[in-house]
Amino acid sequence: MYIDEIRELSNDAILDRIEDLKVEMYTYRIQQASGELKDTTLFRKARRDIARLKTALRERELAAELVGQGGRSNAE
Repeated sequence: MYIDEIRELSNDAILDRIEDLKVEMYTYRIQQASGELKDTTLFRKARRDIARLKTALRERELAAELVGQGGRSNAE
């Protein structure tokens, strides 16, 4: 999942996608423990997608705080 795709999503859609990926990671863990997981990179990809999604949410939080402050910096 690319960051441009993530930025087009709403906050609710991002949170839903994070939950879906957590379920997928759990499934991958179970499959790996039982020896059924063929592609071990899926776990890493899911983890990185979660990080990208959380980063996009945090960017939005920081932008909202900056707008709420009226664009003032802490140095003033």
